[in-house]
Amino acid sequence: MGSERRGLLLGTAAYVMWGLFPLYWPHVKPAGAVEILAHRMTWSLLCMVVLLAVLRQWSWIREILRAPAKLATVTLAAVMISINWGAYIYGVNHDQVVETSLGYFITPLVLIGIGVVVLGERLRAIQWTAVGMGVAAVVVLIVAYGRVPWIALTLAASFATYGYIKKRMNLPATHSMTAETAVMFLPALGYLTWLAWTGEGTFGHEGTAQALMLMTAGLITVIPMLCFAVAANTVPLSTIGMLQYLAPIIQFGIGVAVYHEPMPAARWAGFALVWAALAVLTYDAIRQSRRNRVAVLPSTRGSEATVTSAPRETAVTAAPEREATS
Repeated sequence: MGSERRGLLLGTAAYVMWGLFPLYWPHVKPAGAVEILAHRMTWSLLCMVVLLAVLRQWSWIREILRAPAKLATVTLAAVMISINWGAYIYGVNHDQVVETSLGYFITPLVLIGIGVVVLGERLRAIQWTAVGMGVAAVVVLIVAYGRVPWIALTLAASFATYGYIKKRMNLPATHSMTAETAVMFLPALGYLTWLAWTGEGTFGHEGTAQALMLMTAGLITVIPMLCFAVAANTVPLSTIGMLQYLAPIIQFGIGVAVYHEPMPAARWAGFALVWAALAVLTYDAIRQSRRNRVAVLPSTRGSEATVTSAPRETAVTAAPEREATS
């Protein structure tokens, strides 16, 4: 099997596993979202330590500890992913699976906003159209829900910010995940210890099955992350951009078909606007990718290299916009 095909299969597996998480978290009740999050952080670190021991990858830890700026970036990333995981678990265990899927559907739109506000990127007209549709969708959904869909907005904002920070960190997936879980390990372990001391924790008090599922939370966190890491290194970014919609599509289907969450007409209208905005972004990303390939293709001809230098510069300057839409 070729590396790209293997990466595609592993990337698909990662997003499918993430999409199926709503079927897992309700089974660890009556543990609350924060307790589940603490177990997820604790056992994830233990899994990563075992993996690093097998791979014998330890030297990078000293480099991070000697770089306060990078350590601060890792800490911020850990806080963002903790907020994201906590909000997601809370939403799933409070019968808001559809709203959690909305959060990941609108994440690409929030990423575009970060690109414009933080990085000063300039959008094409079609991208502004997609952003406008996304804003309109949120307004429609606020009316449909009768409240601000704070779970969805928290998920989108935290994950988009996390993605931006991860890009600046520029660390391999195994290293960054180990560092992030290590940052949160002591607070998580301290919280679990306090729960056990006060008798408010559920670990060991709700049967063996529930205890094992809490412990396995670390493993089911690590496996899709490692699959995604392989995919990200072998599959084109445009393909990853397509695959990322698998998880919220599966989550949405579980919320509607398995948990029978209500979907009145107004909510369908709001989601339809979101999906239309994502379709516009996907079309634009594919079109821009093709244009860039066409512009770079003539550069392979040595006799025409001087003629094609300008199109190559255009392709490079368009790259930040493609990354924002992905």
